[in-house]
Amino acid sequence: MLTILLSSPRVAPGLLTWQAWSALREASRVLVGSSEHPLVPVLTAAAVAPHVVDEPASAAALAAFLSSLDGPVVWLAPQGSPVDPALLSGFSVPYQVLDGSFDLPGAHLLDLVSIMDRLRVSCPWDREQTHESLLRYLLEEAYEAAETIEVGDLAALREEIGDVMFQAFFHARIASERPSADGGFTIDDVADTLAAKLIRRHPHVFADVLVSSAADVNTNWEAIKKAERAAKAGAADPSGANAPSVLDGVPFGQPALSLAAQLQRRAQRAGIAVPVDPATASVDDAESLGDALMALVARASEAGLDPELELRTAARRFADSVRAQERLAGATDE
Repeated sequence: MLTILLSSPRVAPGLLTWQAWSALREASRVLVGSSEHPLVPVLTAAAVAPHVVDEPASAAALAAFLSSLDGPVVWLAPQGSPVDPALLSGFSVPYQVLDGSFDLPGAHLLDLVSIMDRLRVSCPWDREQTHESLLRYLLEEAYEAAETIEVGDLAALREEIGDVMFQAFFHARIASERPSADGGFTIDDVADTLAAKLIRRHPHVFADVLVSSAADVNTNWEAIKKAERAAKAGAADPSGANAPSVLDGVPFGQPALSLAAQLQRRAQRAGIAVPVDPATASVDDAESLGDALMALVARASEAGLDPELELRTAARRFADSVRAQERLAGATDE
C-alpha cells in the first residue's frame, strides 16, 4: 500500500495531522525525492528517517519499485505541488493520497512575504523604490480597484485588490529596513495594529456592548474614534495646547471632491452645520447631482479657474471654520 503524503509549505514542518504521523510511523519505508524536503530533519529527529530516491518518471516505474518493497510505504510529495494525475493514471498498486497539513485562511499571504523579500533583494527596480517613489502607484492601484467596482467588473476586482495589497506589502518591506526607533515596522506590525484597531472599534462583537442596528454601530464607532484622536493628541502634545478636532486624521492630499465630502461628514457628525446655498440645493437624485457638478466644472473652465484647486481651497477654509467653532465650543464649556 502506498500513501502519497501531501504537506503545506506554509505550515511549520512537523505540524502534521494524527493520520499523517500514524502513516509515517507504521510505514516500512518512507521515501522522498530530495534531502532538501523540509520534513526530512523533522522526521529524522522523530526516528522516522526518510530514504532519498529518484522520483519515479512513470506509474510503471513507481509500481515496479514498490513491488520490490515489503509493507506500507509513504512517499513525501514535494511541498506545494499537486500529485501529477499522469503519474497515477493506470497505477496498478493500491494507493491513497493523504493531506498531512492544511493551510488556514490567509496562509497564502506568507507567499507574498517571501516573494516581496526576494524582489527587494534581487530586482534592481524594486531595490531602488522608496515610500515616496511608490506613492503614485498606491493611488493609481486604489483608483483602478475602485473603477472595477464602479463598472461591475467583479472578476477584475480580484486582480486589482491584489495590486493594492502588493503596495501594502511593499511599503511594509521598505519600512522593515529602518529600526523601530526611526519609524520602522514590519508587515506583522501592520497586521497587529490593524487587528487591535478592529477589535477595539467593534466592542459589540469582541466585548459586551449591545447594539440593535447599524446606526448604533456608527455611533459607537465615532465615539471610539473621538477617544482615539484625543489620546493621540494628548500623547503628541501633553500641554493640551492643541485640542483634538473631529477633523483629525482627514487626509488633505485626497482629491478635492472626496476631501470636501469627508470634511462635511465629519462636521455633521460633530453637530456642526454645513452651509448650503439655496440656489444649488434643488438637486434631488444622483443623475442631476452629477449633471450639476459637471456644469460647475464647465463654468470654472469658462472663467479660467481650476475646479480642483478652488474646491481644495474652499475645503481648507471650511476646515478652518470647523476648528474655530470647536475652539469656541471648548472655551464655552470651560
